Amino acid sequence: MARRFPPPWTVDRPHPDCFVVKDANGLVVATVHCRDDLQKWTFGHGKLTSDEARRIAKAISRIPEFMMQRRGFYARGPGNYRWSMARPFHVAFEDSYVRSNWDEINALCRFNGIPFDATGEKIRRDGLWCVYQFGQQLDAMMAWDRFQGRWLLGEEFSYPERPANMPTMKKISRPQAWNEKPPDLRR
Repeated sequence: MARRFPPPWTVDRPHPDCFVVKDANGLVVATVHCRDDLQKWTFGHGKLTSDEARRIAKAISRIPEFMMQRRGFYARGPGNYRWSMARPFHVAFEDSYVRSNWDEINALCRFNGIPFDATGEKIRRDGLWCVYQFGQQLDAMMAWDRFQGRWLLGEEFSYPERPANMPTMKKISRPQAWNEKPPDLRR
């Protein structure tokens, strides 16, 4: 039988040398150790500072938030189309949009670790829409939000409301091109 760790998870610091992540029942889920007093010695550089440990504990406490299913963004479900249990979330993107923005879409998905896999299915409804499949609900939601997609529920487009606290894709910071002249900073 699988154990449950109900949200919300909280971060507590019961001792100066550690941060503890607890579930809603008070069960300790993770302990992150730190030592600020050892940073001045050479052997202490392998230890986390209290700020680093606090940030890691906070990130661990957000795991249930990222794993929870969001309302309105349901799996497409089996039917007369290409659907699998491994990639149940389908989003349709307008073909002309994907073609004109392919380099940006491909780079952003690779940078964020989101697989952007086409099913090969085409939908003709107010234009031509190509269907892409996702294994994780949050990945599908972020692509749907960023690339102006349509959520699929069965054979129909679904229009769920965007959650206020939904994370967004990380942006790529483009390095300066080799042939661009840097700004003149001399005055």
